[in-house]
Order: sequence, then C-alpha cells, then structure tokens
Amino acid sequence: MHFDLYSTYSNEVLIQLYTEVLRARMIEEKMLVLLRQGRISKWFSGIGQEAIAIGATLALDADEYIMPLHRNLGVFTARKMPFDKLFMQWQGRKEGFSKGRERSFHFGSTEYHICGMISHLGPQMAIADGVALAHKLKKENKVSLAFCGDGGTSEGDFHEALNVAAVWGLPVIFLIENNGYGLSTPISEQFACKQLADRAIGYGMKGVTIDGNNVLEVYNTIAAMRQYCINEQKPVFVECMTFRMRGHEEASGVKYVPKELFEEWGKKDPLSNFESYLLLEEVLNEAIIAALRETIQREIEDGLAKGFDTKPIVPDTNEEIADVYAVHENKVIHAKSNKSTEMKFINAITEGLKQSMQQHSNLVLMGQDIAEYGGAFKVTDGFVALFGKERVRNTPICESAIVGTALGLSLKGFKAMMEMQFADFVTVGFNQIINNLAKIHYRWGQNADVVIRMPTGAGVGAGPFHSQSNEAWFVHTPGLKVVYPSTPEDAKGLLIAAIEDPNPVLFFEHKALYRSITGLVPNDYYSIEIGKAKQVRTGTDISIITYGMGVHWALDYANTNTDISIDILDLRTLLPLDYNAIKATVMQTGKVLLLHEDTLTGGIGGELAAWIAEHCFQYLDAPVLRCASLDTPIPFAIELEKNFLANSRLNEAIQKLMSF
Repeated sequence: MHFDLYSTYSNEVLIQLYTEVLRARMIEEKMLVLLRQGRISKWFSGIGQEAIAIGATLALDADEYIMPLHRNLGVFTARKMPFDKLFMQWQGRKEGFSKGRERSFHFGSTEYHICGMISHLGPQMAIADGVALAHKLKKENKVSLAFCGDGGTSEGDFHEALNVAAVWGLPVIFLIENNGYGLSTPISEQFACKQLADRAIGYGMKGVTIDGNNVLEVYNTIAAMRQYCINEQKPVFVECMTFRMRGHEEASGVKYVPKELFEEWGKKDPLSNFESYLLLEEVLNEAIIAALRETIQREIEDGLAKGFDTKPIVPDTNEEIADVYAVHENKVIHAKSNKSTEMKFINAITEGLKQSMQQHSNLVLMGQDIAEYGGAFKVTDGFVALFGKERVRNTPICESAIVGTALGLSLKGFKAMMEMQFADFVTVGFNQIINNLAKIHYRWGQNADVVIRMPTGAGVGAGPFHSQSNEAWFVHTPGLKVVYPSTPEDAKGLLIAAIEDPNPVLFFEHKALYRSITGLVPNDYYSIEIGKAKQVRTGTDISIITYGMGVHWALDYANTNTDISIDILDLRTLLPLDYNAIKATVMQTGKVLLLHEDTLTGGIGGELAAWIAEHCFQYLDAPVLRCASLDTPIPFAIELEKNFLANSRLNEAIQKLMSF
C-alpha cells in the first residue's frame, strides 16, 4: 500500500485522518466484545473498510449530505456525533437518535446532514439526487454523497439514480464499496464486468476505481471528485476496492470466505498500514498513539456508562401515534373574494397547481412528459413558459428514482410534486413511497414534503394497466395521507392543501372525471381541510358512504330514484378518515351502503364496515353492506368494464338494504 500523497497534506490533516480511523476501529472492537457478552443484540461490522467512510466524510463539507449504509460507522463518528448518544441508539433507548424506533445505522440526523438508510438496497442514491438537485437550483457549490455496496449495484434503484443524475447534471458522488461479497454471494455471481466503475461510461459519467483501504487515496480522490462535481455540474462514480474482515453481520459468520482472502487483505489493513507509515515518516510516535488511544478509550467508556445507565423505553401510545406525521396545523385557507368560475375537473387541478407554484417558489414539479408536452392529460400545459424548466422537469421513465429525488429535495427544504403518469405505474415506485416517504418522520423526525398525483380509475376503456383503483394499498400505510376528490372545487382546494402539508400525500384524480364533470371553483388561492368528509346530499332512508366516481354514481341513482331518501357522504380523504362524519351519517339513517370503484376484497369498504360495526352498532337497523367492483383485473372491452364496475350492481345493493 502506497501513501505517496503524504507530502500533499499537513501533519494536522494526517493525524485527523488517523485518529478517525482509529476511533472507528476501537468502537467496533468494543462492540464485538459487548456482543459476545450478550450486552448488545446485533452488530454490522465495518472492520477493514473504515478508510472509505472516514476518507469520504472528511473530504466533504460538514453541511453536505451523506447517505451511509450498515458498515459506515466512520461517517457518524467523523461527523462528531456524540458516542454516548450513538450507543443509546444501538441499545434502542429513547435518548438515541430515533427514540428507539430504529436499529443500528438505519437512522439519520438533519443536524449532522446524514440521511438514514433503509434495508432495501439502492433507494438512498435517488435521495442523493434530490439533495444535489436542491444544490443546483440554489446555485450552491455543494455535493451529496451516497454509499452503495457491490450487491446493491444490481438493484434497479442503482440504475435509475445514476441515470437521472447524469441526465440532469447533478453534483452527486456515488461511492461503491466493493468488498467482494453481497452477504455470502461473491461478486463473480453478481456482475460480469471487470470493475463496477466500468459501468460509468454507459451513463455518460466519470468513473474511477481506487484502493478503498488507503485512507489518503480515498480522501484525496473524494476531495478531487467533489470539486469536479461542483465545477462541471456532473455526477461521478467512485469504486472503492476493499474487504470486510467480519461477516455481513456477526450472526452470519464467514465460513463462505476462503481463508487466503483473509490473509491477503489482512496485510492491507487500513489502520495498521497507515499507522506504520505515519510512524516511519515521524508524523506519529508511540507516545502520541498511546495518548490518542487513551483519549478514545475514555470517550468510549464514558459513553458506555451513560448508555447503560439509561432505562428501557416506557411506551407512550399517544406519542407514538403523534410522531407518525410532521406537525401541521392544517389551517384552512379561505378565498379572498367570492368570485368563482365554472370549470372542468381537470382545469381545477391545473389552477390549483399553478397557484401553488406561484405561492411556493420552492415547489418543483417532476414527471414524465410534464414539461413542453404538458403531461399525458395536459394538466401542466403551458407551465414551462410560466415557471421554467428548472421547476417543471421532464423525467426519464424511472418512478422509483423520482420519488426518491422528491424526498431528497424535501431534506433541503423544497416542496415536490411528482406526477405518476398513471396510478397503475406506482408499483415500480412502491418501495420508495412505503418505506422511505411514509416512515421517515416516525423513524428520525425528517418530514417528506412530497405530493404524488395519481390519475386513476376506470370508465375509459383503458384495460388492466391504466384503469386500476389502487388507493387501498396506501390507506394501509401509516405516514401517508391519501386524498381523493370528486368535484372541481374539492380538487383544487384539496390539491392546494396537499401541497401546503409537509407530509407525503397521494392525490388521486379520477381520469373519467377530468373532462366530464364541471362546477363552480373559487378563483382565488384556497384550501380544503384534509381529513374532512362532505355531506353532498341529505337523506333519511339509507346512507351511501363513498368517494371519487362513487359520489357521482350515488348522486345519479338518488336523482333517478326519488322515492328513496339517500344520505350521501363523500369521504374526500381516505387517510386520515373523518370518523365523526361517518358516525353522523350512520346515526342519520341506520342503514349503510359502502360504495367504491375498487375491488371488493381488501377495499377500504371492509375497513369502514368493521369500524361502523365496532363503534356504531347500536345505531344500525340493518347489516352494513358493500357495493364494489368485481374481484378481477379490469377488462378492456367496454361491455366487460361496465360489468366489472360497482355501478352495475348499485341498484341491487340498495334494494337489498332497503328490504331490511
């Protein structure tokens, strides 16, 4: 191992690099002792790889975001996170960084500019794209850095993030730790290229392979690549060759690794080699080393004493529920005048989006074909001329990366709206929504100020992949808000409310309503409270609780069957639900029909029926009935589609309910 970069740096820098590598190693060694003693439950060891985390972290400014992984203890320690609080984190104590809600390194901290990982490999790289985009929009000379293991480079998120960064010219450093194994699978069974950095040219970016066990080479390379990213406004790909001397995590062992590899890489140990070199060059001596070890040991012991002195968490259910969402007062914004304009549903959405762009200079719109083309449904037609291509951004076809990018923008104080071209396509961005957007505030207090617009629903003969109703998937996910308007007025007001809200909102727009429904819409900027249902018709015989297209089915039925007095409740928001309004309509009639376009099994109607049975049983004069679409995929032929939809069985359901 060559340290020919020695003359480039002062003794102060060299000792700082050495101290941080030593600190990470000593903490690791102590954690392994505690693990064997049964005093901690789990540990992912980075012994042998410390030079990468230390070199990279110290090469960046302290306010530049890093997205680390399991074996990057050095990122946290080099950013000067207090060891006692780190240990409380690993112990699952409330005094840690995640109130005991996350394990080991699955947490982040806005204060230290670290974004916590999730177990799914790859998604963090797209978040780095979003942070870098924020730097670019603010014209800041900053970068973001995302770690990825060799195994993670096989994930689709890896490809998507690199491609977006290259196409948009984002200042991101993608740092790959190639330690030879993805858990137990050797790299020979993971990829066929000679070096992972060889892939960089395919994305149109610079790629280099370096010795990841040489802390000076890492530090020097990342510092140079950082400057390159800033000067050129381009991403880079840095592959660090290294080796982990322990198992993927301690319980997995290392039996699958040939012994000769341990011997070979043991000679390349990043700590002992650097220490030997600094001794040779008289930057260090034994007394300095001893003093450093003593200081670090004292820091570790003091931290352990404080950590072990903390008590196990006493759960507070109210606090647990409250922390799922970022605090938002949800104040209703009233229109300044009483002037309204008759407009179609789709035009109301356009107006809400346009006025939100004018209201929030930090709002960025992203989606496939949304710029000059105006989007698949022309919602953003003309927006580029009004707001520019920096804020109205065409994206590659990569839903996962753009959701992740939106989250990265949120880390830097931006608001983001992503148009999912069709709600059906959300499946390829599902992980980012469910595991990153929804959970991040509960995990470590970082909000996700993201709205995803979801053109949804059947009735236009678009078949199985452009007509699905998938809102129920997300109602099951704490941390998300799910909004589903049925009128132009609600569409504009709820979209504005969704953008005002600092939490992630999935905003469903029924495609068949876009140009078929019109209504008066206030001209001014206004909002409608998320979580509040609306009684759209008063009745005394039966209640229909519904949303979206179901509202219009119910109204059409009520208008043509005036012999039945129907109370119609439009939920408008599916998460959170307005239970007070639900209870009120049940009490009004005593007979309830739950109507939705989604399929019957697993639809939100089942949840509502259960809640009503549990909380409103005494008010019921009949069983709670559901009317939903068939439990089949949505067919293409119009005749089959009509038969599929709940509306074809609405009369039968109402007559059955009336018979009780």
